[in-house]
Amino acid sequence: NITTQHLLPLRKTKPRLLSRTIIIKILVVSLAMAFSPGTLVVFSLFLLLLPLLSVFAQTNGSVPVGASLSALHLNSSSSWLSPSGDFAFGFRHLQNDLFLLSIWFNKIPDKTIVWHANEGRPVTRGSRVNLTANGGLILTDPQGQELWRSDLISGVVVSGNMSDDGNFALQGSNSDRLWQSFEIPTDTMLPTQTMVRGGVLYSRQSATNYSKGRFRLSLGQDGNLELYTVNLPTDNPNSYYYQSDTAASDSNSSVSPGSRLVFNQSGAIYVLRENGDRKVLKEQGGGEDNYLRATLDYDGIFTLYSHPKAGNSGGTWTTLWSVPGDICQDLLVDSGLGICGYNSICTLKEDRRPTCHCPTGYSLLDPSDIYGDCKPDFPQGCAEDQLSNSISEDLYKVEVLINTDWPLSDYTMLKPFTAEKCNQTCLQDCMCAVAIFRDGTCWKKKIPLANGRVDTSLNSQAFIKVRKDNSTDHLVPPNNPQKKEKDNDNLIVIGSVLFGSSVFINFVLLAAIFVGFFFIYRRKLKTTPRKTVQVNLSCFTYKELEEATNGFEEELGRGAFGIVYKGFLQIGSGIGLAVAVKKLNYVVEDTEREFKNEVNIIGQTHHKNLVRLLGYCDEGQHRLLVYEYLSNGTLAKYLFGEIKPAWNQRVEIAYGVARGLLYLHEECSSQIIHCDIKPQNILLDEKNMARISDFGLSKLLKMDQSHTHTAIRGTKGYVAPEWFRNMPITAKVDVYGFGVVLLEIICCRKSVESENQSGEEKGILTDWAYDCYQEGALDMLVNCDEHIENKKKLKAFVMVALWCIQENPNLRPTMKKVVQMLEGVVEVLDPPCPFPYSISTTIPSQKIQSYEV
Repeated sequence: NITTQHLLPLRKTKPRLLSRTIIIKILVVSLAMAFSPGTLVVFSLFLLLLPLLSVFAQTNGSVPVGASLSALHLNSSSSWLSPSGDFAFGFRHLQNDLFLLSIWFNKIPDKTIVWHANEGRPVTRGSRVNLTANGGLILTDPQGQELWRSDLISGVVVSGNMSDDGNFALQGSNSDRLWQSFEIPTDTMLPTQTMVRGGVLYSRQSATNYSKGRFRLSLGQDGNLELYTVNLPTDNPNSYYYQSDTAASDSNSSVSPGSRLVFNQSGAIYVLRENGDRKVLKEQGGGEDNYLRATLDYDGIFTLYSHPKAGNSGGTWTTLWSVPGDICQDLLVDSGLGICGYNSICTLKEDRRPTCHCPTGYSLLDPSDIYGDCKPDFPQGCAEDQLSNSISEDLYKVEVLINTDWPLSDYTMLKPFTAEKCNQTCLQDCMCAVAIFRDGTCWKKKIPLANGRVDTSLNSQAFIKVRKDNSTDHLVPPNNPQKKEKDNDNLIVIGSVLFGSSVFINFVLLAAIFVGFFFIYRRKLKTTPRKTVQVNLSCFTYKELEEATNGFEEELGRGAFGIVYKGFLQIGSGIGLAVAVKKLNYVVEDTEREFKNEVNIIGQTHHKNLVRLLGYCDEGQHRLLVYEYLSNGTLAKYLFGEIKPAWNQRVEIAYGVARGLLYLHEECSSQIIHCDIKPQNILLDEKNMARISDFGLSKLLKMDQSHTHTAIRGTKGYVAPEWFRNMPITAKVDVYGFGVVLLEIICCRKSVESENQSGEEKGILTDWAYDCYQEGALDMLVNCDEHIENKKKLKAFVMVALWCIQENPNLRPTMKKVVQMLEGVVEVLDPPCPFPYSISTTIPSQKIQSYEV
């Protein structure tokens, strides 16, 4: 009885401590039974206090290397807790068997998420996150495919720590922080958290969609804190709709710019200037008895929230402060959406939050997204009006809205005018969707209508055209009585011929019809498309490709994956299509299904900067791929010829290669790592647009049978250092290869030149480039290329290349960041030395010589 009674509290202890606590209690109870009744009472009291002691001892927030979490349960998930248990790091269950790797408030009912990984993309049940020494946090799907990892500064991880301020950090051997969630916030800041210049908060897309939304909060390089929108799916910013006015002043040099945004423990939010002064945005408030968070919500408002700590079973988040004051009026985008979608109207509710609604005659394009676009419930346009064969007054009625406007959607302004004439001119204009009349002026507007809002200060009228009949019957061309009568006459003539002819003639006609159908059916069978993989790739026989290439006669090129031949395939009625046929070498000994799965992944890619796969051959030991043929050859031929290409054309090629790699890494259905980025694998089409080839083929090679005769993939001069070390191979190997190619594009010279081609100091392009950058001698790097007028862009490109070729893969940017830096969206910082360690200490000389170009 004693044992049973005192084991009951174990149900409330943490599962991971259950076995240890049970063992301790059983030992204590066993010892107590050997002593006197008085001693037994003492032990009983000790047992009653033991669960409480276990709670205090259960965690200090530290997570050892090798620990892992799994997304397994629908109603709860494993997590790592902070010492007080206020915050948890782990998998939060969302819906539909999906989980989000995140940090959340653990003691409040709604478990509000304050940070998330993997750009807000949820994962399926069975996914795992592992804490590793070299890679930090690594998120994988149930099949072991890497989805996300923490971007370490440098060094080896010793442990992780979930602190009581809501920050999850990875510690190095010297207790320095190699990575922390506070430095890469998502949509929320917590007390004690700061944001430096260039820092950004991203809103989520909706209440349940945690991927990046349209709204941004950023502390710019000029010191101003700004709220602005971007035009998805790009990060191209629009003009700001809130600003802190903390930039340096041109007229007053004594004004110090903002250096960081601070959210302190007391709940105050302010911009700290360089001279130590503060621009206070929100005074202290909230108190120690409340949880605080500052969130950029999916409706574009930056809000400070408070939630009571006491009584964890109740309470809600309340608003303490927010900006802007009226987002419906303050957010006005010259080219793009306002707070609401196209053709929608924004209204501010009593709680100062925006809501959106569609005008009469319009409805939501996506009923689940109230902030989305509205579509007209009727056909509208000049072509539709003409088909109706009616005057506009008969087709449309007018709905009148007061104090409503879409400020930037007008195409005509009429002044002076009256309200009646404004209404009439819109009715008679097939392009006009709505007319706004105010103070003797009429603005005619056409769809899509953007930045719609209700503004009581306007004193205006909005005349919206809505069709009286929303059906589409009126779009059918009107009947022509004369044509109908003529058709009836034709039918009578045809009937007279058929019924007036002899039975024999009718029989002959029917036989001819059947014979015609028979030949048409046979022709259709012959032209039926070949059997396909899941993406309509043609499956060719080896004989067909042998004939198409005239016995593999004309060789276009060769590399680690095989030899490429030019061929012609007959399409349709004798039309010849030029193709490039690649015979793969050293193909893995897989089943037919597994080979087709890999080909299917390649075939699903569709991007203007990738070479398109047309078909394949999987017959016996033969594995061939059929690509579109590009007439201008390789980038190597283009760059390293006698005539140096124009600078602007080289810039466009660099953009194209970067965008193609970004697509392979982040935008296609399955991530593809190329593993051999070099000018020979970049082709140019008839417009000299860069097209990446040979992507996705690394999985089709045997690991021990590449051109290098080692496990190394790649080509001399383009191989990332991690190939030579015991390090995981990630998409960062492609970033390294792109960095070398970018330098070649800039300089129009090969990455490795023999000494008889160039001086010894110029033999390795990466070394030469960094030396020239350090000495400020970029003209020497490009050999005084007179065509390069934009020296600022030249320097930025060189800096991007030096970031890409960092020996430490964690220092290399992602291809998304590379594209942003090349396009000037993100500032390029001064790069460190790419190779801080001597190559001889990390790469044995015999390995350097073991692989071929």
